[in-house]
Amino acid sequence: MPTQASTTVNIANGIAREIGRPSGQVEAAIRLLDEGATVPFIARYRKEVTGNLDDGHLRRIAERLVYLRELEERREAVFRSIESQGKMTDALAGGIAAAVSKSELEDIYLPFRPKRRTRAEIARERGLEPLAFALLADQNADPEVLAASFTGPEVQDAKAALEGARDILSENFAENAQTVRKVREHMRSTGRLRAKVVEGKETEGAKFSDYFDHSESWAKAPGHRVLAMMRARNEGIVTLDVEIEAPDGAGPSVPERIVMEDNGVKPGSSWLAGVARWTWRVKLSTRLGLDLMTEARERAEAEAIDVFARNLKDLLLAAPAGSRTTLGLDPGVRTGVKCAVVDGTGKLLETATVYPFAPRNDVAGALAALKSLMRKHSVGLVAIGNGTASRETDALAGEAIRQLEGAKPVKVIVSEAGASVYSASELAAAELPGVDVTLRGAASIARRLQDPLAELVKIEPKSIGVGQYQHDVDQHRLGKALDAAVEDAVNAVGVDLNTASPALLSRVSGLGTSLAAAVVAHRDANGPFRSRKSLLEVPRLGARAFEQCAGFLRIRDGEQPLDASAVHPEAYPVAERIVAASGKNLRELMGNREALKKLNPAAFADGRFGLPTVKDIIAELEKPGRDPRPSFKTAALAEGVNAITDLKPGMRLEGTVTNVAAFGAFVDVGVHQDGLVHVSEMADRFVRDPAEVAKAGDVVKVTVMEVDHARKRISLSMKTAPQPREQASGGKRTEAPRRGQEPKRPAPGATGGLGEALMAAMKSRGR
Repeated sequence: MPTQASTTVNIANGIAREIGRPSGQVEAAIRLLDEGATVPFIARYRKEVTGNLDDGHLRRIAERLVYLRELEERREAVFRSIESQGKMTDALAGGIAAAVSKSELEDIYLPFRPKRRTRAEIARERGLEPLAFALLADQNADPEVLAASFTGPEVQDAKAALEGARDILSENFAENAQTVRKVREHMRSTGRLRAKVVEGKETEGAKFSDYFDHSESWAKAPGHRVLAMMRARNEGIVTLDVEIEAPDGAGPSVPERIVMEDNGVKPGSSWLAGVARWTWRVKLSTRLGLDLMTEARERAEAEAIDVFARNLKDLLLAAPAGSRTTLGLDPGVRTGVKCAVVDGTGKLLETATVYPFAPRNDVAGALAALKSLMRKHSVGLVAIGNGTASRETDALAGEAIRQLEGAKPVKVIVSEAGASVYSASELAAAELPGVDVTLRGAASIARRLQDPLAELVKIEPKSIGVGQYQHDVDQHRLGKALDAAVEDAVNAVGVDLNTASPALLSRVSGLGTSLAAAVVAHRDANGPFRSRKSLLEVPRLGARAFEQCAGFLRIRDGEQPLDASAVHPEAYPVAERIVAASGKNLRELMGNREALKKLNPAAFADGRFGLPTVKDIIAELEKPGRDPRPSFKTAALAEGVNAITDLKPGMRLEGTVTNVAAFGAFVDVGVHQDGLVHVSEMADRFVRDPAEVAKAGDVVKVTVMEVDHARKRISLSMKTAPQPREQASGGKRTEAPRRGQEPKRPAPGATGGLGEALMAAMKSRGR
């Protein structure tokens, strides 16, 4: 077996081929990961070492490294097991060494794996193995004649002898690694996923009607459709199988021919042809069908997890509205609209609950309370949760703002996904002690408008709800991917060391939950940090953790101006050389684009800090502490369009992208039910990947193409001149196929603005 060093090289070479980068870069990244460096740290501060690998490549390397090391461990275990049995050969050792996947390795190991007593083993114990080999060696012999000489006390007649021989040969054929590989490859290339409705389940499973009689290529089936079919199967609505084409005429099928060819069976031997057919139908078809179903699920899950992680990262990196006093409104009908005012730092100032809807219908009191809160605290922003009654609450807030004199706050409808989870958490109880659970949600809604990243990191990523079939995928893999997305987003933006919550600090490279708590405890006991180097005074925060975290932590107005930038303390000497060369002091140089443009970055590179790092330092000096997130803007929702029943084909609306899937993007246009822009309607050009065009949080203009009231589905287009379709009445859809759609929220009844007529309508409604 190879040495540990050669194994690492082999792994690096394999990953390098997969990601299309030189193996030396991959080896360097693996060394840094093994030393405990985080992906954000390597991507930002070790560009020279890795050849400028980005966080996407590094995440892929880290993921594949785990799999391939597990493969190597399994390879060694298989080798030792076969060797201990005294059955190792040079050919077998070569096959084990060449296996590139766990499934391929297990195919090789299958004949040597300890197993329960099989029918083939019983036949061998009865002395029938020589008969099996004789039938294979002399295929012109009469099987009945050969079998007759193998009868005895345990083998009653020739028929029983032939059955035993068949069991032995069939097991050998089914455990032939080459045969299994070829049959599996054939099934992958020609197999089809076949879904059929279970009789009597048509009404119960109406939402899965697209799959009542559905067949498509196993290799080409999109992940969202695979997961939709598997969900339908798990709910007992459909059966789902991998189908292989039927043989032409009376001849053997392709898998049967593969079994025959790989095991030396001649076409003229009808008895052995029957053994090959038995092997395929009894031993291989079900087993490999299950393998392919598992592969399809894993492939679909990987795609769904990637979509979820990408959407989460986009949401976390959405534009912050800024440090303005904000009124958060958590809409409710019978339970009232919960109100919370927070200052520019997110500190809770005041709470209230108003009841403008049935059964109290206190519209006047609600307006008075909202105006009072806005005036008292000089509110600059109003954040309205997008759940039930959000458009009525939006109209209520709009009316209150209209009646205000002087400067008026800006109102924005924001996603309240996960707000209830945060409200009931221990973190919320610690942050907002003595505040009712229902009011904590309103405070969270306000804070997430000010800074989505700082607030959303407090919520379990799975609860934010920007994924596709998130409950159907491997939860461990999902959790790791989402944690990575949060880590990348937090470190891309940077964190204010003196104001960040423990939840936000815990996501900083090198910290984690316990060190974040220690940092906050030190800050509370000793006051704000004045410099990054004072982090080393925090108990248990050593040099290694400092190296990993320091560059991502910001200190505004501290002792060292560079502490407010993304320049790492280890590179301060380079920055000082740059400052000296400019002829200015540091504070004069920071933000002075003209002076920095005159400098030659190559002049400051040395053996440790190369050109990429120098360019990064100059970019930071040009725009110190810059926020990579976009500038804040919000969708202008159409007046009078408050429910799905208000939508008509041809309407041109503005909305916010809430979710991007493999088949398109979901857009919130303010009717409590997200519409879908199918990938074919996302641009005037061909779009292969919806993520090329839109991301979660984008404000986009859409045209209503079709509304299916019965299934609460809205079809939208982002094209400049789309052709709307006739409005659906609930029958057969005419829109572009988009199977696997998951409704985002239940659509409530019709809602409206706060004009005179709508006020009356609101008073008549209950939750």
